[in-house]
Amino acid sequence: MGKKYNVAVVGATGAVGEELFRVLEQIDFPIGELLPLASSNSAGSTIEFNGKDHKVYELTETVFDEHQVDIAFFSAGGSISAKFAKYAVESGAVVIDNTSHFRMDENVPLVVPEVNPEDIAKWRETGIIANPNCSTIQMVQVLKPLDNLYGIKRVDVSTYQATSGAGKAGMEELVRQMQDFFAFKLEDSKKEAFMHQIALNVIPHIDTPQPNGFTKEEMKMVNETQKIMKKKIAVAATCVRVPVLRSHTESITVTFEDGVDVDVEKAREAINSFENVEVMDDLENGVYPMPIISTDTDTTYVGRIRKDIYSKNMLHMFNSADQVRVGAATNAVRIALKWIALEENK
Repeated sequence: MGKKYNVAVVGATGAVGEELFRVLEQIDFPIGELLPLASSNSAGSTIEFNGKDHKVYELTETVFDEHQVDIAFFSAGGSISAKFAKYAVESGAVVIDNTSHFRMDENVPLVVPEVNPEDIAKWRETGIIANPNCSTIQMVQVLKPLDNLYGIKRVDVSTYQATSGAGKAGMEELVRQMQDFFAFKLEDSKKEAFMHQIALNVIPHIDTPQPNGFTKEEMKMVNETQKIMKKKIAVAATCVRVPVLRSHTESITVTFEDGVDVDVEKAREAINSFENVEVMDDLENGVYPMPIISTDTDTTYVGRIRKDIYSKNMLHMFNSADQVRVGAATNAVRIALKWIALEENK
């Protein structure tokens, strides 16, 4: 029997926290003590893990010391990570943070394990490893094998992001508005999670507008891609909220270095052989990535792979991944497994 690790989950009752427990359970993660943590509002409730009820404790400055935590997953919002991550680090835990707070800190590794696992070794500088934005994760999983093959110069991406990207409240709002639609009262349905009605609509606005005309979500994709890929790839993103419960999809155009003549079959083979990525690409028979295929899986699906009809060095494709899993919980757990391997092989 290998070593067991005491694991804390901050944000235990949220959408990503709940998914973290599912992923940890499904892969039989080597857990010693499990410590679900949440705000005082949720403290005292229970979560089920491996057939047992576990009490949810209040997140405090001393709780990590009291329970001798080895690995602390944070998924309760940037302000919570900003305030409490340091206490987990001071107690001796490694923090795997799913918020945006630490991502662009130059001393904090930003990791997609399939793409840049070597960066995990930098964790000791701050005690923190950052989990990238969900839409960035599934995109760089596709970009990495293509960059290895041809060298990427530019990426243009449009996202189709599910309501679960806004948490439980986002999903509940879509369901409530659809119920109101069938009750002929959609015009009176509340709009709280999103600025506009999301049912029967798409909203080309995710996160805060920036001075350059892009949104914060779009700039995350630009900046995080460059950090993860260690390359100043030109990235332009348009992020759109769509009336889907789970799984983000993306339409991606990749421009390779000048002089490249893309071989679609080589590109398809490179993508399909990449870890945790699968090509589904048979247009005539209606086989391509969709949210109903990727939801509740740990795979990023890629299809509609085709060469541009005007430029030899351009490739177009479409991907889909469950952003609660691949884009958050699963990526965090994969980081933890790589971290364990690194520590045990020192």
